[in-house]
Amino acid sequence: MVNTKHDAASYENCSYEREMFNSNNLYKGFKKTKQNSDWKPSVQKYEMYFLSEISKLYSEIRNRTLEFSPCSEFVLRERGKVRLISGEKIRDRVVKSCLCVEELIPKIRPYLIHDNGASLEGKGIGFTRDRFERHLRQFYFKHKSNDGYILLIDFSKYFDNLRHDHFLKIFKDIGIDADALWLLEKTIEKSKVDVSYMSAEQYARCMGELFSSLNYQKIDKRLLTGEKMMDKHLNIGDQVAQIAGIAYPKDFDNYVKIVKGIKYYGRYMDDSYVIHENKTYLEELLKELVEVAAKIGITINTRKTRICKLSSYWRFLQIQYSLTETGRVIKKINPKRLTAMRRKMKKLAPVLSDKEFEDLFKSWFNNHYKIMSKQQRFNMNTLYEQLKGVKKCTASN
Repeated sequence: MVNTKHDAASYENCSYEREMFNSNNLYKGFKKTKQNSDWKPSVQKYEMYFLSEISKLYSEIRNRTLEFSPCSEFVLRERGKVRLISGEKIRDRVVKSCLCVEELIPKIRPYLIHDNGASLEGKGIGFTRDRFERHLRQFYFKHKSNDGYILLIDFSKYFDNLRHDHFLKIFKDIGIDADALWLLEKTIEKSKVDVSYMSAEQYARCMGELFSSLNYQKIDKRLLTGEKMMDKHLNIGDQVAQIAGIAYPKDFDNYVKIVKGIKYYGRYMDDSYVIHENKTYLEELLKELVEVAAKIGITINTRKTRICKLSSYWRFLQIQYSLTETGRVIKKINPKRLTAMRRKMKKLAPVLSDKEFEDLFKSWFNNHYKIMSKQQRFNMNTLYEQLKGVKKCTASN
């Protein structure tokens, strides 16, 4: 058990600059946290008193009396997936931002493969797509042909089934700061799932079975008495969970890249790919990866995991790809994304200002126009002009 009182001597032997949770770092965490959310009243109110708030946070962390506030939950439908998201209070986000930026990310980054593309500065979905296309072209130039295959891997209920013991062990093994470890343990403690509704037999095997937070929401809350808690699951929306998303399968990534020596491999959270000239090799590799993933509590989704010919059409990160005989990489937008955006525009046009509506459309269009056909671009622009015209008519009346 971690002592509740901090060893004051450790602070006397530690310079102010080397103290991770000093006021400067907490303030940097606040500035990073408020980006894109400074319009919220709760954030503005916090900023009015940020000096006293940060002083209070520093004192609570130093004395190890900090307690996280309850989260709000909502369902988000994004890129064809339905997810349960947890919203946190601004003060909790400040602490976790400081924890991730000042300690977790710098310590874990040297252990991650280069082609792990999510939630890191200088990387992201654009980085992953660029690396993916480079791997396709490198494969073509090496083999002078598009005669090859791609293994597309998907993890089932990824964040819902991250085991707390394995995640903590990763950071204990690399030796993170004592305060960081204490906060990480508190974060994970708060993510435990009340499964008091389970029978003794169900509870005994729950760690080895697939858990779904969406299905969990349907459980009668009167059955959740706190008697039985499950030590897996991290809340999407928690910054620590995003770090878990990139760090948790590092053994899986290293097995593919180092043990198997596969160059054309990359991962973005729960989606990954392997490119190889031999289909049988990929089939055998998949069997091995299922076992490697199972050792750390990850389940590979056999329904979505598949092997495709590079010359056919297949989808990765919501874009349809194909590698031609000449080495050209063909990219097409997922038609469902166009439908979703059209519905979103029709829904938001009456409630957004002209500037907000214009920013919404142009931001989306500039990110997607390169992978749309001329007809698709024309149709989206036409809808935008029509909705903009309706807004003007409504305003004039």
